[in-house]
Amino acid sequence: MNKIKYLGFTCAAILAVQPALAQQNWPARAVRVIVPYAAGGNTDFTARTVGAKLSEMWGQQVIVDNRPGGGTNIGSELGAKAAPDGYVLFMGGASNAVNMTLYAKPPYNTLRDFAPVAWCVQGAALLAAHPSLPAKNVKELVALAKARPGQLNYGHAGLGSSNHMAGELLKVMTGINIVHVPYKGNTPSITDAISGNVEMVFSGVPALVPHIKSGRLRGIAISSLERFAAVPDIPTFDESGVKGYEASNWFGLMAPIKTPREIITKVNADTNKVLAMAEVKNRFESEGVVPKGGTTEYFDKFIRSEIVKYEQVIKKANIERQ
Repeated sequence: MNKIKYLGFTCAAILAVQPALAQQNWPARAVRVIVPYAAGGNTDFTARTVGAKLSEMWGQQVIVDNRPGGGTNIGSELGAKAAPDGYVLFMGGASNAVNMTLYAKPPYNTLRDFAPVAWCVQGAALLAAHPSLPAKNVKELVALAKARPGQLNYGHAGLGSSNHMAGELLKVMTGINIVHVPYKGNTPSITDAISGNVEMVFSGVPALVPHIKSGRLRGIAISSLERFAAVPDIPTFDESGVKGYEASNWFGLMAPIKTPREIITKVNADTNKVLAMAEVKNRFESEGVVPKGGTTEYFDKFIRSEIVKYEQVIKKANIERQ
């Protein structure tokens, strides 16, 4: 009987040690990063840039798995419900804060189902107008919109996107009534702004820079609190009179909530090393985004503040829940 008890204790001890050994040897195989957007966008670019460097550091392939659709809910749900073993990570973003209020029954909960791992980059929305719009700055735009309530339109990448929220935040903070026109992505919204089908467009910086430089669109203001190096002549909304206005487009690594803390700590540390590389910093900044980094706690605090902010924006703007 004593031998049986001894064997039982030994087996239990071995089973308890195995997960710890697995964590020490992580990653022992390829790591998948789910991106809730199609290939080619800023989220995908961020995941591939960071993933390539992590792959070199780990000696294991980091695979970007694009799962677009459903206002990012399809890919987000897949990431939230993945096995919490560290072999599936998720590149989250502003939509994961917005969707907590925008959807009545989202298929996941950002705070309950995800563990923040590393804040990778922060971008900004740029408001550009067709040259025919008789407003060259924010002050003139606000005056024009108040004189013509409900008559000016702005295009954006889609319902609940960070660009959509940038426009709604502007409406809430200035009291203007401009109409949002959702598109299936940035490209068609920009195309319609260039053709004059919509007077304005909110989009990420990289996509708009060529059209502003060519004169096909006029830059009005940028949604960050500081000017961007990619468009140094375009003022922020804050310095243009809309004090405190900030609408960021951000991306960061998350993991299923029960992922071992040791793995999360390692990914955070290694991602911070990647973001500090001069090559990576220069590449991100040339694309109009700013590398962030920092602790998991820092990222968690930011995500929570974004959820609160956009909950208020959605309610004040009377945006119908989906």
